[in-house]
Amino acid sequence: MAVSKSNARVVIVGAGPVGMVCALALNKLGVPVTVFEQEPAPVEDQRAASLHPSSLEMLDDLGVTEKIIPLGLISSAYRFHDRVTHSVVAEFDLGLMKDEIRYPYVLQYEQYKLTASIAAEYGNASDFDVRFSHAVTGLTQSADGVEVEVTSPSGVEKLKADYVIGCDGGRSTVRKLAGIEFEGFTYPERFIKIATSFDFGVANPKVAFRNYFSDPTEWCNLFKVQGKRPPGLWRAIMPIGPEETDEIALSPERIEARLQKFFPNEGRYEIEYVNVYGAHQCVAATFRKGRVLLAGDSAHVNNPIGGMGMNGGIHDGINVAGKLAKVVHGEASDELLDLYSRQRRHAAAKYVQAQTIANKRLMEERDPTVRARNFDELRRTAENPETAKAYMRRAALFDSLKDAAAVT
Repeated sequence: MAVSKSNARVVIVGAGPVGMVCALALNKLGVPVTVFEQEPAPVEDQRAASLHPSSLEMLDDLGVTEKIIPLGLISSAYRFHDRVTHSVVAEFDLGLMKDEIRYPYVLQYEQYKLTASIAAEYGNASDFDVRFSHAVTGLTQSADGVEVEVTSPSGVEKLKADYVIGCDGGRSTVRKLAGIEFEGFTYPERFIKIATSFDFGVANPKVAFRNYFSDPTEWCNLFKVQGKRPPGLWRAIMPIGPEETDEIALSPERIEARLQKFFPNEGRYEIEYVNVYGAHQCVAATFRKGRVLLAGDSAHVNNPIGGMGMNGGIHDGINVAGKLAKVVHGEASDELLDLYSRQRRHAAAKYVQAQTIANKRLMEERDPTVRARNFDELRRTAENPETAKAYMRRAALFDSLKDAAAVT
């Protein structure tokens, strides 16, 4: 039975992009929100930075997109390269879809900036309460709510929430406390992300703002972001074999060698930051257990090829906010939250997981015959406007949204 609660409060754990977008969506739908984040301030974690057109449309509905466009880099085209032959295999230009979608481009805008901008504008009101240095350490569900245990510099406190949404990342405390299984696998190799101020776009006219370099031994994703100052930064993401330790991979000599192999440069590369991380393909067994819900990396993680993790998470956040607001306002029973779980789990498994796994296989394929066949297919797809648009709709997650909406 649907019951309206005017004083209902939702707790969101994690003040990353998914948590903050979800909180903003709930707030605009009249639901009071408290966000707990264990870090002392928005973390400049240099992770995801590509907002796909589908996400830009959702953020526009929240009044965010037009504010951040001037702060990011507009990237209409993205290119696939053969690193072996130094040739461009195919280019896909979202400009082909300018009459079909609101934003025919990707906005390169680092996730920590999105988080900070929402927190700065909205996070101090009583009905949108963002608390940093607050770690959730316990959850106890009952028929009418969730008791949340929170540890902060002032000590341990317990408070009552009507619902809790875990947006606290791949190692989600909320998911573990709720006893929800995380199903999938971990890649044997890790990834290294290197950011440099060297301007690949000026040095190589074949390079767009977003690039995928296929190579049988060391593929590379190369993207440009604004960084903190002009002329911006280029991020290179490459695989690290299991035999290479983090200490070796992070040494200045090895970083320099990696970049020189990728793009020979007469001088040394100036490195802004570098980090090594593992990659996983996992999906939670359910995105809802009682009054606890999961969204973003708490619910699903994937490799970064294609920039789908943050975008899929934003789609989770918007979906769950819309349904949860109806439940809180008495417009629907809480069975609607099961539909959220079915829809978004379907999208994560069928689209985000499948596409990112396929992207990685394309980038690392070693068999020369298979590589040639893959490239031929990619060229044919890109050369035909209709097949190119179909490819881009799927890559931008429009297909996943349409397919998930059909799940009942």
